[in-house]
Amino acid sequence: MAEIITMPRLSDTMTEGVVAQWLKKVGDKVSEGDILAEIETDKATMEFESFNEGTLLYIGLKDGESAPIDSLLAIIGEEGEDIDALIKGFKVEGANETESPQPKKETKIEAPAPAVIKEVVTVTPVAAPVPVTNTSGRVVASPLAKKIAEDKGINIANVPGSGENGRVIKRDIENYVPAAVSATSVIPTIALGEESFEEIGNSQMRKTIAKRLGESKFTAPHYYLMLEIHMDSAMESRRVINELPDTKVSFNDMVVKACAMALKKHPQVNSQWFDDKIRINHHVNIGVAVAVEDGLLVPVIPFTDQKSLTQIGVEVKDKAVKAKTKKLTPAEMQGSTFTVSNLGMFGISEFTSIINQPNSAILSVGAIIQKPVVKNGEIVVGNTMKVTLACDHRTVDGATGAAFLQTLKNYIENPVTMLA
Repeated sequence: MAEIITMPRLSDTMTEGVVAQWLKKVGDKVSEGDILAEIETDKATMEFESFNEGTLLYIGLKDGESAPIDSLLAIIGEEGEDIDALIKGFKVEGANETESPQPKKETKIEAPAPAVIKEVVTVTPVAAPVPVTNTSGRVVASPLAKKIAEDKGINIANVPGSGENGRVIKRDIENYVPAAVSATSVIPTIALGEESFEEIGNSQMRKTIAKRLGESKFTAPHYYLMLEIHMDSAMESRRVINELPDTKVSFNDMVVKACAMALKKHPQVNSQWFDDKIRINHHVNIGVAVAVEDGLLVPVIPFTDQKSLTQIGVEVKDKAVKAKTKKLTPAEMQGSTFTVSNLGMFGISEFTSIINQPNSAILSVGAIIQKPVVKNGEIVVGNTMKVTLACDHRTVDGATGAAFLQTLKNYIENPVTMLA
Protein backbone atom coordinates (compact mmCIF):
# COMPACT_ATOMS: atom_id res chain seq x y z
CA MET A 1 0.00 0.00 0.00
CA ALA A 2 1.30 3.43 -0.95
CA GLU A 3 2.67 5.66 1.83
CA ILE A 4 2.79 9.45 1.80
CA ILE A 5 6.14 11.05 2.72
CA THR A 6 5.84 14.61 4.04
CA MET A 7 8.35 17.44 4.50
CA PRO A 8 10.10 16.54 7.79
CA ARG A 9 10.93 18.88 10.67
CA LEU A 10 14.74 18.56 10.80
CA SER A 11 15.43 21.29 13.35
CA ASP A 12 13.59 22.84 16.25
CA THR A 13 13.19 26.20 14.47
CA MET A 14 12.41 24.86 11.00
CA THR A 15 9.09 25.98 9.51
CA GLU A 16 9.75 25.12 5.87
CA GLY A 17 12.36 23.23 3.89
CA VAL A 18 13.96 23.36 0.47
CA VAL A 19 14.70 20.26 -1.60
CA ALA A 20 18.37 20.82 -2.38
CA GLN A 21 18.69 17.64 -4.44
CA TRP A 22 16.77 14.43 -5.05
CA LEU A 23 18.99 11.34 -4.85
CA LYS A 24 16.18 9.07 -6.09
CA LYS A 25 13.89 9.53 -9.08
CA VAL A 26 10.39 8.32 -9.85
CA GLY A 27 10.49 4.59 -10.61
CA ASP A 28 13.55 3.86 -8.44
CA LYS A 29 13.42 1.08 -5.89
CA VAL A 30 13.72 2.32 -2.31
CA SER A 31 14.86 0.36 0.72
CA GLU A 32 14.53 1.38 4.34
CA GLY A 33 17.50 3.59 5.22
CA ASP A 34 18.11 4.78 1.64
CA ILE A 35 18.77 8.51 1.27
CA LEU A 36 15.87 10.00 -0.67
CA ALA A 37 16.97 13.64 -0.86
CA GLU A 38 19.03 16.43 0.66
CA ILE A 39 16.83 18.93 2.50
CA GLU A 40 17.99 22.48 3.24
CA THR A 41 16.72 23.66 6.63
CA ASP A 42 17.15 27.03 8.29
CA LYS A 43 20.48 25.83 9.70
CA ALA A 44 22.05 23.22 7.41
CA THR A 45 21.57 20.88 4.47
CA MET A 46 20.73 17.41 5.77
CA GLU A 47 20.22 13.97 4.26
CA PHE A 48 16.66 12.65 4.50
CA GLU A 49 16.41 8.88 4.65
CA SER A 50 13.45 6.66 3.89
CA PHE A 51 11.65 4.67 6.56
CA ASN A 52 9.63 2.81 3.91
CA GLU A 53 10.32 0.22 1.22
CA GLY A 54 8.92 0.05 -2.28
CA THR A 55 9.05 2.12 -5.45
CA LEU A 56 9.22 5.90 -5.57
CA LEU A 57 5.92 6.66 -7.33
CA TYR A 58 5.62 10.42 -6.96
CA ILE A 59 7.75 13.49 -6.20
CA GLY A 60 5.85 16.55 -4.97
CA LEU A 61 8.67 19.09 -5.06
CA LYS A 62 11.37 19.61 -7.64
CA ASP A 63 14.99 20.46 -6.82
CA GLY A 64 15.17 23.98 -5.43
CA GLU A 65 11.48 24.21 -4.47
CA SER A 66 10.39 24.93 -0.89
CA ALA A 67 7.35 24.00 1.18
CA PRO A 68 6.16 24.15 4.81
CA ILE A 69 6.74 21.15 7.05
CA ASP A 70 4.22 18.30 6.63
CA SER A 71 3.64 19.21 2.97
CA LEU A 72 3.46 16.40 0.43
CA LEU A 73 7.03 15.48 -0.47
CA ALA A 74 6.82 12.05 -2.10
CA ILE A 75 4.84 8.80 -2.29
CA ILE A 76 6.34 5.32 -1.99
CA GLY A 77 4.35 2.17 -2.83
CA GLU A 78 4.12 -0.82 -5.12
CA GLU A 79 5.14 -0.42 -8.75
CA GLY A 80 2.15 0.43 -10.95
CA GLU A 81 -0.09 1.33 -8.00
CA ASP A 82 -2.73 4.01 -8.69
CA ILE A 83 -1.99 7.00 -6.47
CA ASP A 84 -4.18 9.69 -8.08
CA ALA A 85 -6.86 9.40 -5.39
CA LEU A 86 -4.19 9.51 -2.67
CA ILE A 87 -2.69 12.74 -4.03
CA LYS A 88 -6.10 14.36 -4.47
CA GLY A 89 -7.27 13.23 -1.04
CA PHE A 90 -4.17 14.61 0.63
CA LYS A 91 -4.64 18.01 -0.93
CA VAL A 92 -8.35 18.25 -0.10
CA GLU A 93 -8.59 16.54 3.28
CA GLY A 94 -5.40 18.02 4.70
CA ALA A 95 -5.83 21.46 3.25
CA ASN A 96 -5.87 23.21 6.60
CA GLU A 97 -2.74 21.60 7.99
CA THR A 98 -0.74 19.68 5.40
CA GLU A 99 -1.72 21.03 2.06
CA SER A 100 0.96 20.44 -0.52
CA PRO A 101 2.17 23.73 -1.88
CA GLN A 102 1.32 24.41 -5.45
CA PRO A 103 4.32 24.76 -7.75
CA LYS A 104 5.39 28.33 -7.87
CA LYS A 105 4.42 29.98 -11.12
CA GLU A 106 6.89 32.38 -12.50
CA THR A 107 5.15 35.61 -13.28
CA LYS A 108 6.85 37.87 -15.70
CA ILE A 109 6.48 41.43 -14.52
CA GLU A 110 7.03 44.00 -17.17
CA ALA A 111 9.13 46.92 -16.00
CA PRO A 112 7.05 50.09 -15.90
CA ALA A 113 7.62 52.42 -18.80
CA PRO A 114 9.66 55.51 -17.90
CA ALA A 115 7.50 58.36 -16.78
CA VAL A 116 6.99 60.89 -19.55
CA ILE A 117 7.02 64.50 -18.50
CA LYS A 118 4.49 66.38 -20.56
CA GLU A 119 4.80 70.11 -20.92
CA VAL A 120 1.59 72.04 -21.34
CA VAL A 121 2.18 75.22 -23.30
CA THR A 122 -0.48 77.82 -23.89
CA VAL A 123 -0.04 79.34 -27.34
CA THR A 124 -2.02 81.64 -29.54
CA PRO A 125 -3.36 79.63 -32.47
CA VAL A 126 -1.19 80.46 -35.42
CA ALA A 127 -0.24 78.65 -38.55
CA ALA A 128 3.13 77.66 -37.14
CA PRO A 129 5.28 78.80 -34.21
CA VAL A 130 7.97 81.23 -35.27
CA PRO A 131 11.25 80.94 -33.33
CA VAL A 132 12.26 84.16 -31.61
CA THR A 133 15.94 84.82 -31.09
CA ASN A 134 16.76 85.92 -27.55
CA THR A 135 18.35 89.38 -27.64
CA SER A 136 17.51 90.73 -24.19
CA GLY A 137 20.13 88.66 -22.34
CA ARG A 138 17.47 87.19 -20.02
CA VAL A 139 16.68 83.56 -20.75
CA VAL A 140 12.99 82.66 -20.64
CA ALA A 141 12.69 78.88 -20.73
CA SER A 142 10.66 76.06 -19.24
CA PRO A 143 12.27 74.02 -16.44
CA LEU A 144 12.25 70.93 -18.65
CA ALA A 145 14.00 72.76 -21.46
CA LYS A 146 16.66 74.02 -19.05
CA LYS A 147 17.20 70.51 -17.76
CA ILE A 148 17.55 69.00 -21.25
CA ALA A 149 19.89 71.80 -22.31
CA GLU A 150 22.07 71.22 -19.25
CA ASP A 151 22.21 67.48 -19.95
CA LYS A 152 23.19 68.08 -23.59
CA GLY A 153 25.70 70.81 -22.78
CA ILE A 154 23.79 73.43 -24.76
CA ASN A 155 23.97 77.13 -23.90
CA ILE A 156 20.27 77.86 -23.66
CA ALA A 157 20.87 81.58 -24.32
CA ASN A 158 21.75 80.67 -27.91
CA VAL A 159 18.52 78.75 -28.56
CA PRO A 160 15.66 80.56 -30.31
CA GLY A 161 12.39 80.05 -28.44
CA SER A 162 9.14 79.09 -30.15
CA GLY A 163 6.96 79.33 -27.07
CA GLU A 164 4.88 82.26 -25.91
CA ASN A 165 6.91 85.49 -25.96
CA GLY A 166 9.98 83.61 -27.20
CA ARG A 167 9.98 81.11 -24.32
CA VAL A 168 12.38 78.22 -24.94
CA ILE A 169 10.58 74.90 -24.63
CA LYS A 170 11.47 71.23 -24.98
CA ARG A 171 11.21 70.95 -28.77
CA ASP A 172 13.47 73.96 -29.23
CA ILE A 173 16.28 72.19 -27.40
CA GLU A 174 15.67 68.90 -29.19
CA ASN A 175 15.72 70.58 -32.61
CA TYR A 176 18.56 72.99 -31.88
CA VAL A 177 21.58 72.76 -34.18
CA PRO A 178 24.49 75.10 -33.35
CA ALA A 179 25.53 77.27 -36.27
CA ALA A 180 29.19 76.73 -35.56
CA VAL A 181 31.17 75.28 -32.67
CA SER A 182 34.72 76.24 -31.98
CA ALA A 183 37.23 73.52 -31.14
CA THR A 184 37.78 74.90 -27.66
CA SER A 185 34.08 74.79 -26.76
CA VAL A 186 33.50 71.14 -27.58
CA ILE A 187 32.50 69.14 -24.51
CA PRO A 188 33.62 65.55 -24.89
CA THR A 189 30.93 62.94 -24.43
CA ILE A 190 31.91 60.05 -22.19
CA ALA A 191 30.12 56.76 -22.76
CA LEU A 192 28.90 55.53 -19.38
CA GLY A 193 27.93 51.97 -18.55
CA GLU A 194 24.34 50.88 -18.08
CA GLU A 195 22.90 50.25 -14.64
CA SER A 196 22.80 46.57 -13.75
CA PHE A 197 22.07 44.39 -10.75
CA GLU A 198 21.68 40.81 -9.69
CA GLU A 199 18.98 39.38 -7.43
CA ILE A 200 19.70 36.31 -5.30
CA GLY A 201 16.91 34.49 -3.51
CA ASN A 202 17.24 34.33 0.27
CA SER A 203 18.14 30.87 1.54
CA GLN A 204 16.42 29.37 4.57
CA MET A 205 19.61 30.02 6.56
CA ARG A 206 19.76 33.68 5.54
CA LYS A 207 16.08 34.19 6.44
CA THR A 208 16.63 32.67 9.88
CA ILE A 209 19.78 34.73 10.51
CA ALA A 210 17.90 37.91 9.61
CA LYS A 211 14.98 37.03 11.86
CA ARG A 212 16.96 35.93 14.92
CA LEU A 213 19.56 38.72 14.83
CA GLY A 214 16.84 41.30 14.27
CA GLU A 215 14.93 39.99 17.28
CA SER A 216 18.09 40.00 19.39
CA LYS A 217 19.18 43.51 18.44
CA PHE A 218 15.78 45.08 19.05
CA THR A 219 14.73 43.15 22.17
CA ALA A 220 17.97 42.81 24.15
CA PRO A 221 19.41 46.11 25.43
CA HIS A 222 22.99 45.71 24.21
CA TYR A 223 25.95 47.57 25.67
CA TYR A 224 29.64 47.09 24.91
CA LEU A 225 32.85 46.85 26.95
CA MET A 226 36.24 46.96 25.19
CA LEU A 227 39.59 45.87 26.60
CA GLU A 228 43.12 45.69 25.16
CA ILE A 229 45.16 42.60 26.01
CA HIS A 230 48.95 42.24 25.79
CA MET A 231 49.70 39.15 23.69
CA ASP A 232 53.49 38.70 23.92
CA SER A 233 53.31 35.91 26.52
CA ALA A 234 50.44 34.22 24.68
CA MET A 235 52.40 34.27 21.42
CA GLU A 236 55.45 32.71 23.06
CA SER A 237 53.35 30.06 24.84
CA ARG A 238 51.60 29.14 21.60
CA ARG A 239 54.94 28.78 19.85
CA VAL A 240 56.18 26.38 22.52
CA ILE A 241 52.94 24.36 22.57
CA ASN A 242 52.90 23.98 18.79
CA GLU A 243 56.45 22.59 18.80
CA LEU A 244 55.06 19.49 20.52
CA PRO A 245 54.34 16.52 18.20
CA ASP A 246 50.81 16.35 16.73
CA THR A 247 49.80 19.58 18.47
CA LYS A 248 48.28 22.65 16.86
CA VAL A 249 46.71 25.41 18.93
CA SER A 250 45.41 28.71 17.54
CA PHE A 251 45.01 32.04 19.32
CA ASN A 252 41.26 31.55 18.99
CA ASP A 253 41.52 28.25 20.89
CA MET A 254 43.33 30.10 23.68
CA VAL A 255 40.58 32.75 23.79
CA VAL A 256 37.86 30.09 23.92
CA LYS A 257 39.61 28.27 26.77
CA ALA A 258 40.17 31.54 28.67
CA CYS A 259 36.49 32.47 28.23
CA ALA A 260 35.40 29.08 29.58
CA MET A 261 37.53 29.48 32.70
CA ALA A 262 36.46 33.10 33.24
CA LEU A 263 32.78 32.12 32.93
CA LYS A 264 33.19 29.64 35.77
CA LYS A 265 34.33 32.54 37.96
CA HIS A 266 31.62 34.90 36.70
CA PRO A 267 28.50 32.75 36.20
CA GLN A 268 26.25 35.80 35.83
CA VAL A 269 27.79 36.32 32.36
CA ASN A 270 27.04 32.65 31.61
CA SER A 271 23.33 33.32 32.01
CA GLN A 272 20.22 33.41 29.83
CA TRP A 273 17.18 35.68 29.89
CA PHE A 274 13.62 34.38 29.83
CA ASP A 275 10.46 36.44 30.33
CA ASP A 276 9.78 35.00 33.78
CA LYS A 277 13.29 34.13 35.01
CA ILE A 278 17.06 34.37 34.59
CA ARG A 279 18.87 31.06 34.18
CA ILE A 280 22.44 30.99 35.56
CA ASN A 281 24.24 28.09 33.89
CA HIS A 282 26.83 26.17 35.88
CA HIS A 283 27.96 24.28 32.77
CA VAL A 284 29.89 26.12 30.05
CA ASN A 285 29.02 25.47 26.40
CA ILE A 286 30.77 27.97 24.13
CA GLY A 287 29.55 28.61 20.60
CA VAL A 288 32.21 29.55 18.04
CA ALA A 289 30.93 31.65 15.14
CA VAL A 290 31.96 30.28 11.73
CA ALA A 291 31.47 32.22 8.48
CA VAL A 292 29.94 30.12 5.69
CA GLU A 293 28.79 30.93 2.18
CA ASP A 294 25.17 31.60 3.18
CA GLY A 295 25.90 33.49 6.38
CA LEU A 296 26.97 32.39 9.83
CA LEU A 297 26.79 29.15 11.81
CA VAL A 298 27.63 28.69 15.48
CA PRO A 299 28.80 25.15 16.35
CA VAL A 300 28.94 24.52 20.08
CA ILE A 301 31.79 23.08 22.14
CA PRO A 302 30.00 21.37 25.07
CA PHE A 303 31.58 21.51 28.54
CA THR A 304 34.35 23.73 27.19
CA ASP A 305 35.84 24.41 30.60
CA GLN A 306 36.55 20.69 31.11
CA LYS A 307 38.59 20.36 27.90
CA SER A 308 42.26 21.06 27.26
CA LEU A 309 43.57 23.56 24.72
CA THR A 310 44.40 20.78 22.27
CA GLN A 311 40.97 19.15 22.66
CA ILE A 312 39.29 22.50 22.04
CA GLY A 313 41.50 23.08 18.99
CA VAL A 314 40.64 19.70 17.44
CA GLU A 315 36.91 20.08 18.08
CA VAL A 316 36.71 23.66 16.79
CA LYS A 317 38.55 22.73 13.59
CA ASP A 318 36.39 19.64 13.01
CA LYS A 319 33.12 21.52 13.46
CA ALA A 320 34.30 24.47 11.35
CA VAL A 321 34.93 22.06 8.46
CA LYS A 322 31.48 20.54 8.98
CA ALA A 323 29.90 24.00 9.00
CA LYS A 324 31.53 25.00 5.71
CA THR A 325 30.52 21.72 4.04
CA LYS A 326 26.95 21.90 5.44
CA LYS A 327 27.42 18.73 7.48
CA LEU A 328 26.70 20.16 10.92
CA THR A 329 23.70 18.60 12.62
CA PRO A 330 21.18 20.73 14.55
CA ALA A 331 22.33 19.02 17.77
CA GLU A 332 25.86 20.37 17.21
CA MET A 333 24.53 23.94 17.12
CA GLN A 334 22.28 23.84 20.19
CA GLY A 335 22.83 24.51 23.85
CA SER A 336 25.39 27.34 23.83
CA THR A 337 25.68 29.52 26.95
CA PHE A 338 28.21 32.03 25.52
CA THR A 339 29.60 32.86 22.06
CA VAL A 340 32.99 33.87 20.65
CA SER A 341 33.25 35.64 17.28
CA ASN A 342 36.75 36.20 15.86
CA LEU A 343 37.55 38.38 12.84
CA GLY A 344 41.22 38.82 13.67
CA MET A 345 42.28 36.59 10.79
CA PHE A 346 40.73 39.16 8.42
CA GLY A 347 42.79 42.01 9.89
CA ILE A 348 39.86 43.57 11.76
CA SER A 349 41.26 45.26 14.85
CA GLU A 350 37.99 45.69 16.74
CA PHE A 351 34.25 45.26 16.17
CA THR A 352 30.97 44.57 17.98
CA SER A 353 28.66 41.58 17.63
CA ILE A 354 24.95 40.91 18.16
CA ILE A 355 24.15 38.61 21.07
CA ASN A 356 23.16 35.05 20.18
CA GLN A 357 20.00 34.83 22.27
CA PRO A 358 18.97 33.55 24.75
CA ASN A 359 22.61 33.98 25.84
CA SER A 360 23.56 37.11 27.76
CA ALA A 361 26.88 37.94 26.10
CA ILE A 362 29.15 37.48 23.08
CA LEU A 363 32.86 38.26 22.79
CA SER A 364 34.25 39.90 19.63
CA VAL A 365 37.95 39.20 19.07
CA GLY A 366 40.14 41.43 16.88
CA ALA A 367 43.52 41.00 15.23
CA ILE A 368 46.86 40.99 17.07
CA ILE A 369 48.53 44.32 16.28
CA GLN A 370 52.21 45.16 16.73
CA LYS A 371 52.65 48.68 18.10
CA PRO A 372 54.56 50.77 20.67
CA VAL A 373 53.56 49.94 24.26
CA VAL A 374 54.79 51.08 27.66
CA LYS A 375 56.51 48.44 29.81
CA ASN A 376 58.31 49.28 33.05
CA GLY A 377 58.18 52.95 32.18
CA GLU A 378 59.77 52.48 28.73
CA ILE A 379 58.30 52.51 25.24
CA VAL A 380 58.94 49.19 23.52
CA VAL A 381 57.48 47.22 20.61
CA GLY A 382 54.63 44.99 21.79
CA ASN A 383 51.69 42.97 20.49
CA THR A 384 48.16 43.72 21.61
CA MET A 385 44.67 42.41 20.85
CA LYS A 386 41.37 44.19 21.43
CA VAL A 387 38.28 42.30 22.59
CA THR A 388 34.75 43.68 22.90
CA LEU A 389 32.11 42.13 25.14
CA ALA A 390 28.49 42.73 24.12
CA CYS A 391 26.22 42.28 27.14
CA ASP A 392 22.47 42.07 27.66
CA HIS A 393 21.82 44.68 30.33
CA ARG A 394 18.81 42.73 31.60
CA THR A 395 21.12 40.04 32.99
CA VAL A 396 24.68 41.45 33.06
CA ASP A 397 25.46 44.76 34.74
CA GLY A 398 28.44 46.86 33.69
CA ALA A 399 30.59 46.03 36.70
CA THR A 400 29.92 42.30 36.21
CA GLY A 401 30.95 42.45 32.55
CA ALA A 402 34.06 44.46 33.42
CA ALA A 403 35.12 41.94 36.10
CA PHE A 404 34.71 39.11 33.58
CA LEU A 405 36.97 40.91 31.09
CA GLN A 406 39.63 41.49 33.72
CA THR A 407 39.68 37.77 34.55
CA LEU A 408 39.80 36.93 30.83
CA LYS A 409 42.71 39.33 30.34
CA ASN A 410 44.63 37.73 33.19
CA TYR A 411 44.23 34.24 31.74
CA ILE A 412 45.32 35.25 28.22
CA GLU A 413 48.27 37.35 29.38
CA ASN A 414 49.40 34.48 31.63
CA PRO A 415 48.65 31.32 29.61
CA VAL A 416 50.32 29.03 32.15
CA THR A 417 47.32 29.67 34.45
CA MET A 418 45.09 27.92 31.90
CA LEU A 419 47.19 24.76 32.12
CA ALA A 420 46.78 24.33 35.87
